[in-house]
Amino acid sequence: MMIEPYLSSGDIVLLKLHLAFGAYGTEHAIRARNVENFLVGKMLTVSVLIEAIKLLKEIIIPKEGTSHPRYRISLAVAFLFKFFQPLSKDLAQVEKNNLHIPDVILSSKQLVEFSTEYFPVGKPIKKVAAEIQASGEALYVDDIPSSKDCLYGAFIYSTRPFARIKGITFNPTLVSSKIVAYISINDIPEGGKNVGSSFRFADEPLFADSLTEYSGQCLGIVVAETQRYANMAAKQAIVQYSTKGLEPPILSVEDAVRRSSFFDIPPSLYPTEVGDLARGMDEADHKILLAEVKLESEHYFYMETQTAFAIPDEDNCIVVYSSNQYPEGTQGVIAKCLGIPQHNVRVITRRAGGGFGGKATRSNPIATACALTAFKLRRPIKMYLDRSTDMIMVGGRHPMKITYSVGFKSDGKITALYLNLLVNAGISEDYSPLIPHAIISCLKKYNWGALAFDIKLCKTNLTSKSSMRAPGQAQGSYIAEAIIERVASFLSLDVDVVRKRNLHTYESLKFFYGSSSGEAPEYTLPAIVDELFASASYFNRLEMVLHFNSCNKWKKRGISWVPIVYEVEPKPTPGKVSILNDGSIVVEVGGIEIGQGLWTKVKQMAAFGLEQLWDEEKKYLLDRVRIIQADTLSLVQGGLTIQSTKSESSCEAVRLACSILVSRLKPLKQSLEEQMGSISWDTLITQANLQYVNLSASTFWVADDTSSYLNYGAAISEVEIDVLTGAITILRADLTYDCGQSLSPAVDLGQVEGSFVQGIGFFVYEKLEENSDGLVISDGTWSYKIPSIDTIPKHFNIRVMNSGHHKDRVLSSKASGEPPLLLAASVHSAIRKAIRAARADFSSTDPDDSSVSSFQFDPPATMPLVKELCGLDTVEKYLEAHGEV
Repeated sequence: MMIEPYLSSGDIVLLKLHLAFGAYGTEHAIRARNVENFLVGKMLTVSVLIEAIKLLKEIIIPKEGTSHPRYRISLAVAFLFKFFQPLSKDLAQVEKNNLHIPDVILSSKQLVEFSTEYFPVGKPIKKVAAEIQASGEALYVDDIPSSKDCLYGAFIYSTRPFARIKGITFNPTLVSSKIVAYISINDIPEGGKNVGSSFRFADEPLFADSLTEYSGQCLGIVVAETQRYANMAAKQAIVQYSTKGLEPPILSVEDAVRRSSFFDIPPSLYPTEVGDLARGMDEADHKILLAEVKLESEHYFYMETQTAFAIPDEDNCIVVYSSNQYPEGTQGVIAKCLGIPQHNVRVITRRAGGGFGGKATRSNPIATACALTAFKLRRPIKMYLDRSTDMIMVGGRHPMKITYSVGFKSDGKITALYLNLLVNAGISEDYSPLIPHAIISCLKKYNWGALAFDIKLCKTNLTSKSSMRAPGQAQGSYIAEAIIERVASFLSLDVDVVRKRNLHTYESLKFFYGSSSGEAPEYTLPAIVDELFASASYFNRLEMVLHFNSCNKWKKRGISWVPIVYEVEPKPTPGKVSILNDGSIVVEVGGIEIGQGLWTKVKQMAAFGLEQLWDEEKKYLLDRVRIIQADTLSLVQGGLTIQSTKSESSCEAVRLACSILVSRLKPLKQSLEEQMGSISWDTLITQANLQYVNLSASTFWVADDTSSYLNYGAAISEVEIDVLTGAITILRADLTYDCGQSLSPAVDLGQVEGSFVQGIGFFVYEKLEENSDGLVISDGTWSYKIPSIDTIPKHFNIRVMNSGHHKDRVLSSKASGEPPLLLAASVHSAIRKAIRAARADFSSTDPDDSSVSSFQFDPPATMPLVKELCGLDTVEKYLEAHGEV
């Protein structure tokens, strides 16, 4: 672009420029020649910019089907304005008083409080297998060397939600000639069943049987000599459908309600109401009736997609390596599908490259399909889903629609809450009957006075929704925040005041949570909030945010905080500890290492447990301990690795197994010491072998009625939004989390940070999109945005606090993997405040207009939504308002 000053006035005249716009929903990048021609030779006045924008909007026309078309047009206008605004004397003068915004430098601070009471438990040691994972040497399922006769499978899936399958053919291409076999429902052995997944409530079919039930359903498996050929062939399959005589599919919870399509919730799992709703509503000064909150789904997006490797074995047996959080469940499904006893099926899981709940039940269809194919062809089979197929077929977090009525006093104290929850469960029950309790458990973090609800699990023609990190809890905690925000807006009160006014006292906490609330000193949330406010200088920063917003038109900031209360119920799990002849120690547990550091904590616990042989002098056995892969024929009843409980449960099972070994070895040790004085570990084990002491111990730990407990935490987040584009920058996040006495502080710190960042994805960035048939179209990183290095907080401060002794915990510890995810709602709340500041500038000239502060703002807070709520026409409004300058 060439410019020159207009000598008599100092205005700028454009001599030559090129304007091109791309990725705005048009077929190709656009050269805006008409805008160029209009601007050349003109001074950059407000009126000229207004006309240029009008011309630009005539050529930026997104093609039909483009997502957020109005946003894309407004984005093109915003970039044009941002480009020319500094060159316009009129507008530059208006903006001259804007506050300077310095560059943000990345920083972080971690404060971890730990105890040496149970050394080496509680020591922040290096994560087990850290080096081999960082170097790429760690073996995952797809890394297991394949034999020469190994074949590869890929799914053909339905693209229609409810239709008859008329036929499946393949284009006669080079790729189709590489197909070795096609496996379908007809290949299930006699005595076997068409089952691909199973949980405690119902089975789910492996294959569609003449009728598809949802888009993404498995129709068959293409087998080829390489994974690439199998994937290509599957994508070239041609499926003929017919919907003649069929009802329309059920693709939303509203459709499900109209057609009474529901799953039952067992009475034992239905949450309990609290207090007297009618009385609470009568006590209210104000009521908000039938307000809505909508929550969308979320992909798992683990680094390692679903994968399995099946090897046929002798005597009608099969070995399956599976990336899995529930090998025991997978073993049962495979046996049922093949019609063989479970002892003929061996499922092995060394580690999983992430799971987040997506490899609990949703890994079963891949492992079962692989096993069936290997069983049928009598050859090893590998299946590794490409990212698109994984995102289309596997499902994710439960979408929900919530309608609520709330009564409250004029000072913001809530007296009663009633909710109607519609939970989209998808095509099968899967994990869904457990979701209602989880929702209500975390929603109870505030004292609602009285709480009642009606919850329905909606059966729809969509992929089954399943457990995903903080399943139900993430939604329940956010619903609570949305209600608090709405009450504050209704009363024109600061939301901070309303939040604090409705925090629990210990008495109300016991009323809502019962025995899980523990003793009064264990209720650390009020202290956490006070300490966090002080350490994060909340009120000073709040003043700075208000000052910033008063000085900046196109950037707005918001700061907010949220508390969490997260109920944890430890689950039964086995543990096995064996001491080998050379004194090395091997440990097996029911829990799966999925990146959460379970092996690290178990290793520390095994060393601690065996070191109880010595009263004072420790033998430092940590380096002698090795945790080995899960094997369903070696350690049974392994259970599910979900909901943050498996690490501590596995640790307790191992501690008990070590106690058994200690009881066996202690008499021998005492006898040897009487003869020889102090003895080494190696000497003790050598003598134990010579005297035939059983050096292997197994236990199955079952939690008692007092084992459930509450986790507490709070977070403050500060954000900045670009009013022109909707872009979001998370400037700072401060978290305080009560981890009890951490079993492994470095691991727990990483879990708190990672969980919070994944929560940012759910609340801000991750937008799952489907077409009109319910087929996922956000099936890769181009269209689905997970948090990355440029979206995490620029200043990230974590405190993992030690709340001391808890007699009913595993060595006083608390879970860390899932609860901190809920704290990311503070980012969403801060964005809401920033949007509110922008709306006050642009949306209305009337400061009392309720639309400025009260607006629907459901997660995720994507750029198009933020821009839309700030105003798609802010540039035009601004220019019109300054047309006389």
